[in-house]
Amino acid sequence: MKIDWIGKLQHLLQTLAFCLAVASIQYAFTPDKSYAPAVVYSILIGTIIWAVVDLGRHLMPSAAETGWPKGPGSVLLVTGGIVSGYFFGNKLGDAICQAFGLFGPRGMAHTEADLRSGILVTVLAGIAGSYWFYSRSRSGYLERQVGEVQRHAKEARLKLLETQLEPHMLFNTLANLRALIGVDAGRAQQMLDHMIAYLRATLDASRAASHPLQAEFDRLRDYLELMAIRMGPRLAYTLDLPPALADLPVPALLLQPLVENSIKHGLEPKVQGGRIMVRASRDAQALVLEVQDTGVGGAQGAEGQGFGLTQVRERLAALHGDRAQMQFTLSPGGAHTRITLPIG
Repeated sequence: MKIDWIGKLQHLLQTLAFCLAVASIQYAFTPDKSYAPAVVYSILIGTIIWAVVDLGRHLMPSAAETGWPKGPGSVLLVTGGIVSGYFFGNKLGDAICQAFGLFGPRGMAHTEADLRSGILVTVLAGIAGSYWFYSRSRSGYLERQVGEVQRHAKEARLKLLETQLEPHMLFNTLANLRALIGVDAGRAQQMLDHMIAYLRATLDASRAASHPLQAEFDRLRDYLELMAIRMGPRLAYTLDLPPALADLPVPALLLQPLVENSIKHGLEPKVQGGRIMVRASRDAQALVLEVQDTGVGGAQGAEGQGFGLTQVRERLAALHGDRAQMQFTLSPGGAHTRITLPIG
């Protein structure tokens, strides 16, 4: 079993702090005795108990949910730790205090009351400390389980959103192709060839949760070229991707619904068509993605609640929560969508 030594160091520091607290409480009730020996004995006893219990539990079959031995094994381990801590801790404490002259006027003599008090404090402190670490281990396991369940739920939600998005994109493209067949069979054939190549690349990309921003812009260029066959000079576009941002990961097919929205609701209703601009930039520790069009804008009366925009919002919320933002605005000159994604 792999041991988390950073975690063990944290446990040791917590044990030392607990030992100092125990020594301070003992000294508060027996101010006639020296404080230094109380600290030495408390630290030695507590450290040995910690070593036996916290390190020894990895040598025994342990329950997955706690990392502690099952059944009587835990009781035997804690009992062994307390007995070892009391015996060896007192022996080492006697030697250290005698070597450095830390005893009070009575020297090293231990009264019967001292022994009873020492045993009681060791047992109570050992049980309390062991239960603290046991409860922390169990709480950590439960938190990891909850996090795993939430992660799987998030992945399932994203897959559902993606499966809804792909048919929507395909149906829109087929509807555009059908409309063109009756008007210009030659251009329809050309559009069909582009669509086959585009769908092959797009459906492969959509199986991944994310891909480089360059791949996202490449898919947008394929889609816009496809739409340009049907719309002709009524559709113009610019894609602005700085090379420094090309390798940043983004959710697959994140921007395509926004571009579809601009074409369907912005440019198609406008007789002379218009332009779509897609830009990527960096703002501090955030990636900014913008989709802007010169379509009918406010004349369409939409408030950003359509299928594509809703899908993008829900995917961002599932992936990044409040760390990702999306703003959609309409003006007489067109629509503008701004997405802010955390980097790293």
